[in-house]
Amino acid sequence: MKDIKTLLLYPPEQSWPGMMVKPNGSLAYPYLGSALRNIGAEVYVYDACVGNENDNLDDFFKKSKLLPSGMVQTGVSDQRILEMVKNYDVIGITSIFSQQETQVLRCARLIKTHFPKKKIFSGGVNAKSRPQQFFSAGVDVIFTSESEITIQEIIKIMQKGSNDFSSVGKIIYKDKSGKILDNTHFGDIIMDLDKLPIPAWDLLPNERYWKIGRPHGGSGKIAGKELKYASMMTSRGCPFDCSFCHIADETEKSISGAIGKFRIKSDERVQKEFTILKNDIGVKQIYIEDDSLFGMKRRAIRLLKTLVDYGLDLLDVNGVNTIHLVKKSDKPGWMVPDEELIELLAEVGFTDLCLPFETANLRIMKKWCSNKLALDRFDPIALVKMLGRYKINVSTNYMIGFPDETKEEIEVTLNFARNMKEHGIDNVHFGLVMPVPGTPIFNYCIENNLLPVDYNPDKFQWTKANLVNTPVPPHKLENIRDKAWEEFNNDEFKKSRKDWAKH
Repeated sequence: MKDIKTLLLYPPEQSWPGMMVKPNGSLAYPYLGSALRNIGAEVYVYDACVGNENDNLDDFFKKSKLLPSGMVQTGVSDQRILEMVKNYDVIGITSIFSQQETQVLRCARLIKTHFPKKKIFSGGVNAKSRPQQFFSAGVDVIFTSESEITIQEIIKIMQKGSNDFSSVGKIIYKDKSGKILDNTHFGDIIMDLDKLPIPAWDLLPNERYWKIGRPHGGSGKIAGKELKYASMMTSRGCPFDCSFCHIADETEKSISGAIGKFRIKSDERVQKEFTILKNDIGVKQIYIEDDSLFGMKRRAIRLLKTLVDYGLDLLDVNGVNTIHLVKKSDKPGWMVPDEELIELLAEVGFTDLCLPFETANLRIMKKWCSNKLALDRFDPIALVKMLGRYKINVSTNYMIGFPDETKEEIEVTLNFARNMKEHGIDNVHFGLVMPVPGTPIFNYCIENNLLPVDYNPDKFQWTKANLVNTPVPPHKLENIRDKAWEEFNNDEFKKSRKDWAKH
């Protein structure tokens, strides 16, 4: 058996000037790292945004490099990346976030140029949605689904001295002749999440993340408490299929398989992870990355109460849908705020909550947003007032510029936002629709010529019009968004957002 060593590499971060740089630190590598450990394979995680104990953060983290694209790159030098990969046989580079695609591809080219015999793996929604770009950059294998099983199968084959991956499903790969082969039509996925490996959080540079203090969720501040956080997931998938989310296309018929289906870990498994995070990793706060934690509301309430019992604070929850904060009332078809859940959120440490209204237009909600929030069947002002009674600051999210959205329909959302602002909303976020690869809305835009010929997912951002040929022209959409953001937010909040990148 050959000793196959794997390095899982987070590439340097890429961001727009003025935006706060947050290290990736996603859960992909703790899961994959644990899967490799379970078969006795050597694995190491290197986050090129923050480095390791041999890197001086002050040398690079706050000294971002301006790129020709106008974006900035934050992380260690290319030479340092090459130094890290030289002793490994396999390099895995995740491409979860569209804005990082260029950095993933750049790292792949860099490594392949200097070490052509090393195998480069990639996964994530961009890799599976845009495989040609990744193969052109030197990637050898693209994982098109959840990969805990797949990476074990591949490394076992390599341990036997072979590079014949024809028996491995849910991948697209280059064979030894350079021919690209597609094995996405077969392969297992894990439906029982208790069978997943326990994430190897110890592989992450946690002390560095804590020192920087910029988690993906929450403000990164807990009054009077030291910040020592970690991410975890208690479920995967989502019961909704919004057009702007890649989960909507991850069905039985897709190259990923039905991984978009809402699946859960048992309470016992979640408690086991709480114990490891607290006792072994030293965590004090949890960021729950579930796409839909409240997809089973009673279960979520049990888990949050358990979190309190463990003495852990909830830093934030990724997937909170406004519909989950209300419940059926005695009046047929009418919803009222779910006070039990709101009280519990306050108890576990929620001080800020963003309500993703997304749109106030019922046609847009039905066509593009899963019809998941019936604004005509509950009183959103009552919800905001109840959150206020429990000392939870409330912000809201809206999207405008859907492919077929008219100016009149946008005005419906703006007027709704004005009304909500008058009743206790602290700040308001407006984003222009961003059709990232792997989503139904992206496919729709390609088929209907709504993307620029030279579109680049790296440059998609919420403040810029990403579509063309829309009922409201791109420059007018940007003007509407910018004016709305200025109108609905106070000077203190606007200043705090502009100061983000300075800290």
